[in-house]
Amino acid sequence: MIEILEKLTGGFGPAGEENIVKEIVKSELEEHCDEIWEDKLGNLVIHRRGGNSELKIMLAAHIDEIGLMITHIEEEGFLRFTPVGGVKKKNVPHKSFVFSDGIKGTVGVEDLEDNDKLKFEKMYMDIGAEDKEEAEKLVSVGDTAVYARNFVNAGGRIIANSLDDRAGCAALVKLMQGLKESPHDLYCVFTVQEEVGCRGAKTAAYDINPDIALAVDVTATGDTPESRPREMALGEGAAIKVMDRGSISHPQIKNLLEKLATDAGIEYQFEVLEFGATDAHSMQLTRGGVPSGTLSIPCRYIHTPHEMIDGNDLASTIELLEEFVSCEEVSEI
Repeated sequence: MIEILEKLTGGFGPAGEENIVKEIVKSELEEHCDEIWEDKLGNLVIHRRGGNSELKIMLAAHIDEIGLMITHIEEEGFLRFTPVGGVKKKNVPHKSFVFSDGIKGTVGVEDLEDNDKLKFEKMYMDIGAEDKEEAEKLVSVGDTAVYARNFVNAGGRIIANSLDDRAGCAALVKLMQGLKESPHDLYCVFTVQEEVGCRGAKTAAYDINPDIALAVDVTATGDTPESRPREMALGEGAAIKVMDRGSISHPQIKNLLEKLATDAGIEYQFEVLEFGATDAHSMQLTRGGVPSGTLSIPCRYIHTPHEMIDGNDLASTIELLEEFVSCEEVSEI
């Protein structure tokens, strides 16, 4: 589990440029599925045929990450940029970023009298170029950089870039590798462009037309000093979503996940998130509507270069996913 997670977080994959990470997933799952394909938007679909059941279950974990896209190269060789996805201004200055070809840079900030006025327009990326001509040999307008890669196993707690949502992707990979059989038709979709509006899940769900859908993503915690009060915490198990800003989980899915976790002795907690959304937001609104829910992995410091999860929470998520896709009760939803 840790090995595949390190591979996935090491792959360059901002929204719209997810191919490197998709190749990692393909190499891990090509022997564990009946079909594998990419749709027209770029979603990677892993299909496992079920037994006698005609029920179609769609599991979605987004494969993209946030980043910075270059908009202008100045005469001195500095790069101006705009965010791709939910990049927080405070997390960008003096951080290292990397482009797809390995070119690295750090972000500087113009002198500000009031730091509260920090804006992306006041920031620039420095790749060490002496002037515009040299910079243009290395980087072009439209290129995207992501947080520099790092991976630390701190006694079972993982610190890394892009755990949002490579942790969810790792959960689906391990699920498919370990799942012997399922009574239901199973579609594991590694969605693209979630960070810019849950776009991939929308087209994938329309194409697959599932009977039930479940997003697998990370969620914020409330267990750090003076953090916003919320119940989610590292080490307390998989988080069964009740609601976020994009979706209210289908009550039968929420209740079934709770029952399965209780019966199997899997650690879990309930999640109510006041902001943010997952692929469930798009999937539930597809066609005439799809009963949808979300299973989350608690994560500290989301959308920073050093996100943190607990390995036991990830393991609990994988166990609960296996219970969900294998049970007969899911057909009653």
